[in-house]
Amino acid sequence: MNIWIIGAGLIAQEYGKVLNSLGYDYTVIGRGETSAQKYKEVVGRDIVIGGLEAFLSTNPRVADKAIVATNLSALSQNTIQLIKYGVKEIFCEKPGFLYPEECEEVVKVAQANHAKVYLAYNRRFFASVLKAQEIIAEDGGVKSFNFEFTEWGHVIEKMDKPKGDLENWMYANSSHVIDLAFYLGGNPVQINCFTSGELSWHKPAAFAGAGMTEKGALFNYCANWAAPGRWGVEILTAKHRLYLRPMEQLQIQNIGSVTITPVEIDDHLDKEFKPGFYLETKAFVENCTSNLCPIMEQLGHLNDIYVKIKGL
Repeated sequence: MNIWIIGAGLIAQEYGKVLNSLGYDYTVIGRGETSAQKYKEVVGRDIVIGGLEAFLSTNPRVADKAIVATNLSALSQNTIQLIKYGVKEIFCEKPGFLYPEECEEVVKVAQANHAKVYLAYNRRFFASVLKAQEIIAEDGGVKSFNFEFTEWGHVIEKMDKPKGDLENWMYANSSHVIDLAFYLGGNPVQINCFTSGELSWHKPAAFAGAGMTEKGALFNYCANWAAPGRWGVEILTAKHRLYLRPMEQLQIQNIGSVTITPVEIDDHLDKEFKPGFYLETKAFVENCTSNLCPIMEQLGHLNDIYVKIKGL
């Protein structure tokens, strides 16, 4: 199998580690000497430098699969370049775009060229989430849920990030939480959203809302990027309340009890590799894509969820 990894940064390194473990050969396409040297040190692979456009100009054999792990502003551009070159199966780092219109463009190009594009939401593959899904199924499904996607605004404002990355931080980062919540509880058929305040780098600063999903589950959410908080998802079934806070761990509360106890999970892969990466990469490479996020699903989430939560 001919696999390409586009990008040579920290996330691209994680994909290389997984592919090494799975025993697949692959080609890494990066840009500069510094990242190439670091990739060689960490992953043990040489990379092609000069960037994707220069690489494609050499007319290489079309990849069977490609993983796009570049910076945020280049995700959609690189995905489109790969599709137009003839790559039919692409796994792109979340959210797959910087600005919403870029997602729409990727969808158009993918459909026109009969390509499949998936987004890398690794939390869907956490050992804690897989165990939560088992319990949810045993209990007869989700009755209701809530989630929080508070970001540490006081930390983010000091980061050396491009203005576009900061303006679209909810898509780029908070969507990890939002995607997981609706992945477990079902997509919303009704949602009412409220926002308030602003930060020096992002508007709004606070978010709240509620609604109902296609599975009949009621939900509510909140986030305040100007106050203390953390990410978290809580799932309520007929028998249990499940806590994913932090998301790498699972805690449970039984009906009729106020005691919250840890659930034992087999998380050795999440400790050996970046959490969720081993199983999501394996799923993509080995065509087990039912739990991945297709680009059309992402476009639906963008229009029906993310834009509304952001107050646009």
